[in-house]
Amino acid sequence: MTSPAWGRGISAVAGVIALGLTSITGLADANASDTALILGGSGVPVPPPRYIDAVGQLYLTPSGFGTYTPQAVIAPEQFYPITGVNSLPVDLSVAQGVAILDGAIAQQFAAGNRVVVFGYSQSAIIAAREMAYLATSDNPPSPDQLSFVMIGDTGLPNGGMFQRFDVPGAPLSLPSLGQSFNYGPTTSDTYPTVVYTKEYDGFADFPQYPLNFLAVLNALIGMFTEHFSYTGLTPELVNTAIALPTTANTTTRYFMIPTENLPLLIPLRLLPLIGNPLADLLEPTMRVLVNLGYGSITNGWSPGPADVSTPFGVFPADVALVDVLNALAHGVVQGINDALDDLKHPTVFDISSLSGFFAGLHAAGGTATAHPSPLEFLTAFAALGNGGMPVSSPGGIVNTLVDAVSGAVAVANPVVDTALSIAVTLPAYNAHLFVSQLREGHLLNAIGMPIAADVALVPYLLVADVVCPSSRRRRRP
Repeated sequence: MTSPAWGRGISAVAGVIALGLTSITGLADANASDTALILGGSGVPVPPPRYIDAVGQLYLTPSGFGTYTPQAVIAPEQFYPITGVNSLPVDLSVAQGVAILDGAIAQQFAAGNRVVVFGYSQSAIIAAREMAYLATSDNPPSPDQLSFVMIGDTGLPNGGMFQRFDVPGAPLSLPSLGQSFNYGPTTSDTYPTVVYTKEYDGFADFPQYPLNFLAVLNALIGMFTEHFSYTGLTPELVNTAIALPTTANTTTRYFMIPTENLPLLIPLRLLPLIGNPLADLLEPTMRVLVNLGYGSITNGWSPGPADVSTPFGVFPADVALVDVLNALAHGVVQGINDALDDLKHPTVFDISSLSGFFAGLHAAGGTATAHPSPLEFLTAFAALGNGGMPVSSPGGIVNTLVDAVSGAVAVANPVVDTALSIAVTLPAYNAHLFVSQLREGHLLNAIGMPIAADVALVPYLLVADVVCPSSRRRRRP
């Protein structure tokens, strides 16, 4: 999730770094008794100053924590094999992260400070697990002492990928990859919590009905284009976030940041001259079809309460066929008009759809330019395709190419582990789904849910664990 990083063979470094306030935009008047503990996402074990600056401006200040003194929390933030073949499995990385965060919070409480915890991607899971632990501890902190802000949360109750496949009666884990889907939902009835999600972020906003393969493919692309972009967004875009409905018994607020263009059509938009007209011709109708994967016509997120755990299903029950047909008809007309407008004002090469992606990588410590020119974009894109995914490391943030022999060895482990997950673990999960749904008397779900699970999980495993360039490279020591 965010960018690749440390190797499994390297001991995890843990701690908290106090950062000079003069380098943090908008936080210069911080009150010393209020502390913001800031964690990076997967592949960003040490949050850099640009990242902390963006976090403060975009998410902490709007959530009411702009005067909190920022402190970077160092945690493993590894996710084998996405962050490299020598990385820690995500289950172990999360467990270590929770222990580190717990110690950092205890240190602040001992000094009499109030704390807000910021988590992104994997560290949002870490923060959520720590939140649940503290709420049920023998001496829990009061809501006045502790708050949370999270972005790109894979544990989002209604949308996070780890929650989508946490089906009652059919637990899912991938032992060969060290990855579980039962971390628990990010919700609290005790501590003030704010969660921001980017529409179509496949890690945090996964389709509820994955038999819709267009929605799945869109989400898989969104794992890159949207999940990386949170710290590269503009304040104006974050301010457009839509408050999602919740039940009455939660202190957690959820916000969805709309995405202007479907990730699915971004590759088409990269074609010179004809890309944008073609994409805009298809966008309105494709958006309707993709949104059906969320049980909606108009929005790329599930319409139910955001704080209620909502596993995946087979078909949306509350969408009328006549409404779908009307939306598609209007989409055809809108697409034609949008394409004609594009032709009146042709663009040779438009990469605006990826501006947040590159700005997010830049904020996370990458060498990528925040707003690259077309030539810089092509250079960076070529680097990604050759294993140059950005990483946070002392020697630089772009992976060096390893020689052919060591590379061949590095490729073997994730391929074998992924093959075991697909050939052994998923069939067992399918059997659990079939039996659990049959026991409840849901024959359609008993047949359809195993198929839907495979439609979503097999491509995810292939993309994240085999195709992802960083998983095919071994980091040099």
